[in-house]
Amino acid sequence: MSKVAKTSENMKKCICMKCPSYTFYCKMKSMPGNMILMMGDKDKIHAEGMFCAYEKSHCIKEEKGCICSTCELFKENELGKGYFCTATDGK
Repeated sequence: MSKVAKTSENMKKCICMKCPSYTFYCKMKSMPGNMILMMGDKDKIHAEGMFCAYEKSHCIKEEKGCICSTCELFKENELGKGYFCTATDGK
């Protein structure tokens, strides 16, 4: 289980969509899901964001740079590594 709470407040802090690994295609694909998360239906969908709280991406296929360590959620939750979008070890 993740250390990061699945809340709309945390989703607003998320910088996953600014990551170089997060392609334009992924951004377009995730828009409806991210809006639902921000409105409070946070447990029903992954929404291709906040990978430190959910699971790895179903969209990102190539690591092109990682900004996890610059994220407020990374610091607040004392996370120790990056590339949560492609992680396969359960974080």
